[in-house]
Amino acid sequence: MVENVSDTATAAKPVGNQDAAPTIPNLRGGDDTIVDGDGKEPLLSPRKRNRTHSEARERSSSPAKRQKGVAPIKSEFLLHVPGSKGDKARVGVEADDAAEAADDRYHKTDSRDSRDSRDNRKGNKKFDKKNKPKGGQNTSRSFGHSRDKLQLCASRVLSPEFSPKECPFGDKCRLEHDLRKYLNEGRREDLPTWDGKCPNYEAGGFCAMGWRCRFLANHSEERETEDGKKELVLLEDPERKSRALLTASPEGEVGVVNVVEKEHKINLSRRRTGTPRSDAYLQWVNENMDAGRHFFDRKPGAIAQSKAKEEDTKEEVKVESDDDKKEDGPEPDVKKEEKEDNRAQFTEAPFKPSEKRRLYYGPETPVLAPLTTQGNLPFRRLCVELGAQLTWSEMAMGLPLIQGEKGEWALMKAHESEIRAPKFLQKNTVVQGYDNAKDLKFGVQVAANKPWLAAKTVEVLTSLCPHLRAIDLNCGCPINLVCEKGSGSALLDAPSKLENILRGMNYVSNETPITVKIRMGTRDSQPTADKLIKRLVLGGYEAIEADKGTSGVAAITLHGRSKQQRYTKSADWSYIAECSALINRLKREKSNRSDTIGEADPRDLANEGHVYFVGNGDCYSHVDYYDHLENANVDSVMVARGALIKPWIFEEIEKGQYLDKTATERLAYVEKFAKYGLQTWGSDEMGIGTTRRFLLEWLSFSCRYVPIGLLDHLPPNIQDRAPAFKGRDELETLMSSENYKDWIKISEMFLGPAHPNFRFEPKHKSNAHDMEAEG
Repeated sequence: MVENVSDTATAAKPVGNQDAAPTIPNLRGGDDTIVDGDGKEPLLSPRKRNRTHSEARERSSSPAKRQKGVAPIKSEFLLHVPGSKGDKARVGVEADDAAEAADDRYHKTDSRDSRDSRDNRKGNKKFDKKNKPKGGQNTSRSFGHSRDKLQLCASRVLSPEFSPKECPFGDKCRLEHDLRKYLNEGRREDLPTWDGKCPNYEAGGFCAMGWRCRFLANHSEERETEDGKKELVLLEDPERKSRALLTASPEGEVGVVNVVEKEHKINLSRRRTGTPRSDAYLQWVNENMDAGRHFFDRKPGAIAQSKAKEEDTKEEVKVESDDDKKEDGPEPDVKKEEKEDNRAQFTEAPFKPSEKRRLYYGPETPVLAPLTTQGNLPFRRLCVELGAQLTWSEMAMGLPLIQGEKGEWALMKAHESEIRAPKFLQKNTVVQGYDNAKDLKFGVQVAANKPWLAAKTVEVLTSLCPHLRAIDLNCGCPINLVCEKGSGSALLDAPSKLENILRGMNYVSNETPITVKIRMGTRDSQPTADKLIKRLVLGGYEAIEADKGTSGVAAITLHGRSKQQRYTKSADWSYIAECSALINRLKREKSNRSDTIGEADPRDLANEGHVYFVGNGDCYSHVDYYDHLENANVDSVMVARGALIKPWIFEEIEKGQYLDKTATERLAYVEKFAKYGLQTWGSDEMGIGTTRRFLLEWLSFSCRYVPIGLLDHLPPNIQDRAPAFKGRDELETLMSSENYKDWIKISEMFLGPAHPNFRFEPKHKSNAHDMEAEG
């Protein structure tokens, strides 16, 4: 396969020196002073600075004018003249919504909470199995199925032919028990990929798929018994198996962590698992609720009046008469006494966030974003190999997690490479107490719409998944199905509720830090992230007055788009820069509160009170990455679509140069993904079908990559869409095709012919560019 082509392939080449990675020995001045690359003088304001830098990059790349929104492909590779009738439009930006929670699983509900739950009970005549909602991922699309013609009983899967396990269903079992009949009639032939060597057997010395494996010949043989009969047996490598089992999960998965045992999921589904920390916190909240209402509601408009007086005090200095001073003199002391009395009425929270594990974000730690559908374990594993230092799981819904749903808990699994320490060069602020040796790469993102749900979700996560860097609350998902239930971006319009949710998550997460990912706001031209950030860092008015402490977040990630905007425009990095400067000002405001009644309790501050700030949006090259670090003054950058289109972006960031990957090298990454997929989902027919589906999902993004060597201008822009073009060879042309049938051809290079019943429906219409048109 790839090996046959690689003999003539050239290595990845750095391209062009006009956009070499900028040298950044010092990115920071004071708290909010941004200095240039030489550390000599301040740059312009965020908006002017961002605009000036981008214009300079375009001027330096080429004197020729670029056409906005169109990839500048060299004329010799174009199939049609741009703008002609033969020029077919490539995939539009609306397709990128597929990267964000566009699956029906995000609006599943618990049947136990349904008004019609009585109709769904087992045995009820009104219950129609045909109308039962589908579970799992991507339920809005049909993928057919990939199953054996005859399904082998589980009692036979790992057993020798003449000594099988006893089937618990006996004669009533409808599955196949005749091993030779299954091998001859019930399954498809073995795959010739990788010389017929099973990826699971090669990695661990055994294959958990047993007789169902599509590489069966690699780990089975027919032996002659003492009585002259020939018996089919499975092979194992004892030495490799013993080494593999040392790091295997309780469920037997090799090289995978955070695997939750089936018993725990059953206990969650049957509500046997308690959540004592959450219960104690919620009890504390309820006990203090009446006291809070009494204090804040007894004087209508008290909050507004107090804020107005604070503003008046800052803007004006009034000259008062002696009589006025005598009349108004005692008022401040009275208010101070009222606040102290109010604080005394509140019971101290049972848990504090100050003892949590410290985090670190720096220029050397590029972040792989939480990716819907494609943020799976094999893809994250590939990105880590290519240089991703921090990874996030796909967004998981809180309710299915605490209900023990198998599909949602599968998102918590991480590869052993993700629990190693990230790169640490101390290029950024290092919090006192941070220990890089105990740090790891993998974190989990969750969505919840209520404080009790978020608290219980975090508690079960930290109890059952020991290898978590942090738990992130999603407040950026723009999908209506999520927002209508009060999760995702809907929380941006409920700042007090969001603050309470984060505070509760902090109180129950033990040593695991809590972070949050937000958007600019819910509507275009009405950004609210700056106000929300101030509330999350310093605490809202009610929390300060009640002495509840801050939200305790250790890091904030800001996506430079609004909920309404989706992906229709470029991310606003000038606004991200303004929010970064705001956080620096808030640090000074914190210090100004020292030794005052308004000072935050150190026990309520995670990460020693230092809040890291990460930017997200439109990072497609090392130039974008370092540009955002320099101009927006963020601690690190989160990469999403850029990694889907070219996962070696992390390698470019590390090396500081463009890499013109050949089609053979890109195909090698596809091969790795296929192999990792079989190790994750299994090498049987169903595992191959699952691997193929997720591979096709990835190819629907990677086909947008335009090789650097084909471009007339640098840097490339993630928003640009390429006109119809041909590659430098046939393989490069094939990998650039937007016809999903060509993606299936690529998958068949490693996974063999697709199952006759397998179906793939792209998340977006992308069939306009067919192979016939490419010539």
